[in-house]
Amino acid sequence: MRFFIELSYNGSAYHGWQNQPNAISVQEVLEEALSTLLKEKIDIVGAGRTDTGVHAKQMFAHFNTTVEFSLDEIKYKLNSLLPKDIAVQDIFKVNNEAHARFDAISREYKYRISLHKNVFAFNDSYYFKQELDIDKMNEAAKILFEHEDFKCFSRSNTDVKTYNCNIMNAEWVLKEGELIFTIKADRFLRNMVRAIVGTMINIGIGKTSIVQFHDIIKSKNRSQAGASVPGHALYLTKIEYPKHIKKDFRFHGK
Repeated sequence: MRFFIELSYNGSAYHGWQNQPNAISVQEVLEEALSTLLKEKIDIVGAGRTDTGVHAKQMFAHFNTTVEFSLDEIKYKLNSLLPKDIAVQDIFKVNNEAHARFDAISREYKYRISLHKNVFAFNDSYYFKQELDIDKMNEAAKILFEHEDFKCFSRSNTDVKTYNCNIMNAEWVLKEGELIFTIKADRFLRNMVRAIVGTMINIGIGKTSIVQFHDIIKSKNRSQAGASVPGHALYLTKIEYPKHIKKDFRFHGK
């Protein structure tokens, strides 16, 4: 039997989602909790990977088991067993072909920048002291729609077959003293969002021009783009699945 888990987590204490040989990950903690409750070794597959320190307001993963259990009871027990920075929102049975990663059609991330020193937000957002030209940054965001290959924003030595991504939304919004970048795509490369934000900050302070932004993307060279911003202000906020998948199981929030 295959099940989907919807969860959220504060990534501050973890070296990303994916299992690491010598560091704690969200995947490892969740697998250990499930294995303990179901009394068999459980391997889970996430909808994607988040880097060290990155948070997820919505993440999906799937796992297989031969054990019969009550969905409500296992959710309650999981939340009791898991640490305070990981929360399970839902567990539901799916067909055996449903795949948390490959069936996802879009992911959405948000990056939060504090424009003023805020003693209550330094753990959740990136405090940037210099003045930013938001109009120029939004002009750059629109340029993302004109391209498909984003190798220049990908971490080096990444084992992927293609660097192509379909950007569906990208915009900067100023809200209550925070500058929030929202980006949605069918897939993301490792480190991609943080590299895009770092490069757009260079545009916002006048270090990089709009023309240069075009050239950076065309170069396919990571060294041409800006430095990656810190991970603690990045949030995976939404993952979407096709309608036919939703018909196959009780999709949370439907």
